[in-house]
Amino acid sequence: MHDADVACAALLLVIIAVSLLSNLLVLICFVHNAEIRKEVPALFILNLTFCNLLQSVSNMPLTLAGLLTSGRQQRGGGALCQTVGFLDTFLTTNSMLTMAALSIDRWVAVVFPLSYHSRVRRRDAAAAVGYTWAHSLCFSAAASCRSWVGYHQLYASCTLRGARVKGGGAHFLVFTVALHALSFLLALVAMCVTYLKVLRVARFHCKRIDVITMQTLLLLVDIHPSVRQKCLDEQKQRRQRSTNKISTFIGTFVLCFTPYVITRLVELFSPEHINAHWGALSKCLVYGKAASDPFVYSLLRHQYRKTCGLLARKILGRSQRESFSAVLKANARRNQDDQLNANATNDHCQAPGSKSSLG
Repeated sequence: MHDADVACAALLLVIIAVSLLSNLLVLICFVHNAEIRKEVPALFILNLTFCNLLQSVSNMPLTLAGLLTSGRQQRGGGALCQTVGFLDTFLTTNSMLTMAALSIDRWVAVVFPLSYHSRVRRRDAAAAVGYTWAHSLCFSAAASCRSWVGYHQLYASCTLRGARVKGGGAHFLVFTVALHALSFLLALVAMCVTYLKVLRVARFHCKRIDVITMQTLLLLVDIHPSVRQKCLDEQKQRRQRSTNKISTFIGTFVLCFTPYVITRLVELFSPEHINAHWGALSKCLVYGKAASDPFVYSLLRHQYRKTCGLLARKILGRSQRESFSAVLKANARRNQDDQLNANATNDHCQAPGSKSSLG
């Protein structure tokens, strides 16, 4: 077993653990917070979390087994591998389109804040989620019907693989290009266009707030220098906050999916030029998106952090009450035993005196 495979396996093991814990935490927050459930984007977050969890328990463990065993147990491409390969295409495409839907939702919320609730309703979000499912099912079902799903040695996973029948290579090439154009490229263009418009509106509002802040600071002549500096620091942070968020949204998408998509396209024309360990690493980067999504879209937001804090305090408070009650019970039992021992000692001391008085 090569050292690169060991490193990829260790990385994938960490990704599986983080993905399971973080996505389960998102579901727990979703169940315990009614305000989160009322929001329209909650349907997109729930769909994305579902895809990430299903990928964590189906695709990732088999890829880990493929790395550790060099694909010896899965090379036959059995029913389980074909099912997991079907899920690989479906879940990856569904996740990409869901991220595009989230970006469009943010664009409508920022650019049209007054009419957001009339433009984007719960049934509209449900229709968008339904489209992502139908879109993903079409590509994954087509790949399964054409027998283009099985174990791929380059990626050490059950996923799309080239057609081996005569004349099937051209069809697989067209299918692969269409899949990545209508999933990765479509989602990337939607995210770039919408988030750049959101950034433009955010910077415009920041400039208006900055003008008001500077006018206020000029009018307040007697203001303390520390307060003035604090206002200027908050002004700088406000300008950077929206840029950092949008860079995170687009940056994680590009970093995790682009190497895999490029490798897939290069494989169509010159598979011999791809390093054997690079394919597995690019697949691990795709899985890394499932581990980062809960933090990028959910857990770092105020409502989720507040819910996590309340749940943590409730669990710690319950454990403290249980430990306190256990200590009280132990003390009560100890006091009862001491009382019984004291009574037995008194009875033993009084027994000789009573005999002598009778004598």
